[in-house]
Amino acid sequence: MNRSAENLPWIEKYRPQTLDDVYGQREIVGTVRKFVKEGRLPHLLFYGPPGTGKTSMIVALSREIYGTNYRNMVLELNASDDRGIDVVRNQIKEFASTRQIFSKGFKLIILDEADAMTNAAQNALRRIIEKYTKNTRFCILANYAHKLTPALLSRCTRFRFQPLPTDAIEKRVNKVLILENLKLSREAFTALLRLSKGDMRRALNVLQASKATLDDPDAEVTEDTIYECIGAPHPQDIETALESMLKDDWSTAFFTVNKIRTLKGLALIDLVEGIVETLEGYELKPETRVELLCKLSDIEYAMSKGGNDKVQSSAVIGVVKSSFELEA
Repeated sequence: MNRSAENLPWIEKYRPQTLDDVYGQREIVGTVRKFVKEGRLPHLLFYGPPGTGKTSMIVALSREIYGTNYRNMVLELNASDDRGIDVVRNQIKEFASTRQIFSKGFKLIILDEADAMTNAAQNALRRIIEKYTKNTRFCILANYAHKLTPALLSRCTRFRFQPLPTDAIEKRVNKVLILENLKLSREAFTALLRLSKGDMRRALNVLQASKATLDDPDAEVTEDTIYECIGAPHPQDIETALESMLKDDWSTAFFTVNKIRTLKGLALIDLVEGIVETLEGYELKPETRVELLCKLSDIEYAMSKGGNDKVQSSAVIGVVKSSFELEA
């Protein structure tokens, strides 16, 4: 691998170069390939959670269609670019309306993070899509389809990208571990797969951060390192906090929760999410679970609106104690 590639973040360094390298979205790859083979590629809408391969797939598809002529035939606009109504009317329209002299077929315009575009820009885009269909195809990428206007949605063939299955992330991570000569303990590997939650970008970023923490390149990355790099509470800490909430008096429980949060640098919201995940493994009466989740969701809402941390910490302890009294 050349020197410049060595300095790249791993998410770019190991970005799929061909459609065969796109993991976990086999059905979509097959369908899109069929469209290209038959010369009937429609306007595309790829939507779904981040890190599931939307951008990677369209870039790999473009390279497969255009080869070395990729730069002349594709216009890529990202959320970091200005994509207001002026850009749609000028830059996109200018690119879409011209044909390449020596090229047969169509140009491709990729609009990444399209759900961040204004409604006025989306409405202007609708007309351009219709007008220049003969020589241009649009691929719209978004995290949330409901943020796009219905008129734009109806002009595209939709593909929903699911969070990647664990085995797809496992394959990619194993490949990266070999190429980077990095060792991961079994517990760390399991934690990484679980915490990445179907997001390949997150998994590779955490892996790169974990490698950076090692003083000895031959050392093994531990489970604790993964939790620290991802900023998630360790299950052991959640168990300690829960046990204190259930068994100790209120003051001791409050002290324990605050100590864990301070030592591990956790936000209260992380603790609440960790408690919910841990309680999934508990056998509880349905009414206890309902009571607990409803009240914790109220606390989460209060925190999102800027609720005081001390008050909300107390509320979490109170909720856990009162809900488990139903269980007794």
